[in-house]
Amino acid sequence: MRVVLAESFGMCFGVRDAVDLAMRQPDGLLLLGDLVHNPAVQQKLSEAGARKLAGGPVEPGSRVMITAHGVSDRRRAELVAARHRIEDATCPLVRHAHRSLQRLVQQGYFPVLLGQPGHPEIIGLTEDLREYALVAGPNSLPDLSRHSHIGVISQTTQPVELLLETADALRSRYPDAVVRCVDTVCQPTKDRQLAARRLGARCEVVLVIGGRHSNNTRQLLQACSREGARAHHIESVRDIDPCWLRRANGEWVSEVGLTAGTSTPDEVIHSVRAVLERLDQPLIQLVAAA
Repeated sequence: MRVVLAESFGMCFGVRDAVDLAMRQPDGLLLLGDLVHNPAVQQKLSEAGARKLAGGPVEPGSRVMITAHGVSDRRRAELVAARHRIEDATCPLVRHAHRSLQRLVQQGYFPVLLGQPGHPEIIGLTEDLREYALVAGPNSLPDLSRHSHIGVISQTTQPVELLLETADALRSRYPDAVVRCVDTVCQPTKDRQLAARRLGARCEVVLVIGGRHSNNTRQLLQACSREGARAHHIESVRDIDPCWLRRANGEWVSEVGLTAGTSTPDEVIHSVRAVLERLDQPLIQLVAAA
């Protein structure tokens, strides 16, 4: 059995920068939600003295960190008005999505967003809008017949193919409308999804490491499954079931793929890899996906 690592996996630069910023002075830091969607990172921050900002009064001048998911201008203004000291960990690629959305609205396009309801990035993108449509893909389009100009963008961790399919579906349904699609899916997401598809096409079984609430991790899981692999979502080594790695006749699968979402710490990935390497010693070997 061989363990095959995806060509691209694990923490992206936006998440690394956010975690590094928070860990410079974590004691007393108030996080505006989960810094990233990963329990190992959340535990590390909590142990260092940072805590998630909940309801109730907060002393003016408190250090409040905006997470990598970003916030709306309205929410940012509220923090300033409360005289908090803001530490901004918004991912630059999320900022790009905000700017792209603002330009579409300013140019008269009705905004259609592809994304996950309730996700903090989507909340940040939409809180400043008077009207918008949030869709899950080309099969969930609302009635937009009264709009002559429609602008389409995406949550940064959605599959780019789904964004393009959504825009094409809008053009097909509303041929008289001007439909403009701006690709706001981040490059790390694109790289990891492409690598996940290749991994799923190659390996019988793929383990996808990431937080249960991580959208990009779920997308990696779906990408592997669509290519035919038996894909399993785990948060840590505690979730591994060795039965996943055996065929019906009891033999080990020939290859097991390993990938991870953009908020998964290196140490979690290394620990999972180490366990896999011990399952079939001494025959197991580590190779990079071709």
